[in-house]
Amino acid sequence: MATKIITAQSQMRAAQSFSFFSIVSILIPPVILIWIAASIFVYCAVANHPNVRVREFLTHSGYRFYGLVGGLVAVLNFSPQLTKWAGGGMQLIVIIWVIAFLVVVPLGVRDILRAKKEPWKDFTLETDDE
Repeated sequence: MATKIITAQSQMRAAQSFSFFSIVSILIPPVILIWIAASIFVYCAVANHPNVRVREFLTHSGYRFYGLVGGLVAVLNFSPQLTKWAGGGMQLIVIIWVIAFLVVVPLGVRDILRAKKEPWKDFTLETDDE
């Protein structure tokens, strides 16, 4: 059996990655469409990480981001009615963006800082020799 070492820094970056890119996608709205597709690959890659703590950071970030995206789908289905309520299309876009910002950014920054303060240790993993 071969052993592989997963460094502490690698674990920290894996724990921070989903939150970081979710924040970037909210701050630069055109990127959100790319991140929705790319986030699936990042989520799948980190979801099976051998360190449970890394997976916990991922699930919280994923719940926030995918919950927001699901909410956006529902809101956009009713956008003609909501546009009248908000006073115009641009006002509705701003309201949606502010809500997205408040859901993802503060908690994402909190998770990134928590992951940085986490006492990560190198992780030794035994793998099959192929």
